[in-house]
Amino acid sequence: MGNTYHQVYVQIIFAVKGRQSFLKKEFREDFFKVMASMIQNQGHKSIIVNGVADHVHCLVGLNPDKKISDLVKDLKTDSNHFLKDKNWVLGKFDWQNGYGVFSYSRSQLDRVYQYILNQEEHHRKKSFREEYISFLKKFEIEYKDEYLFEFYEDE
Repeated sequence: MGNTYHQVYVQIIFAVKGRQSFLKKEFREDFFKVMASMIQNQGHKSIIVNGVADHVHCLVGLNPDKKISDLVKDLKTDSNHFLKDKNWVLGKFDWQNGYGVFSYSRSQLDRVYQYILNQEEHHRKKSFREEYISFLKKFEIEYKDEYLFEFYEDE
């Protein structure tokens, strides 16, 4: 649409069903590159996709003509099929229902990028549950425990 300008950045977080550690280190980097391409193919700008064995963070420049819910639904579906086609996951792989999405200004992008880039180091100190709840609190999002991801104590 002419004369329409936008700058909308979000971080999307979602988890492996059952929080199983299916996203193995040996293929994770390649898988996240494929997910970044999937985001681009849906008409959005992929800034970084990274995570650990049981969850993913995506920093995205949104196309305002498209819905976030469609992006996440298609990203989960397409990445699920990709993992199964590559036989990178042994067992039944699925993403958990739901996701978190948090918005940022342009001035915050470098800090968020670095945070997502350093997920492995970050999760040596903080569990996924602690991380996710801290996002909800920081962004003042009301939530009910029964509607959060399935969380399991880190072993």
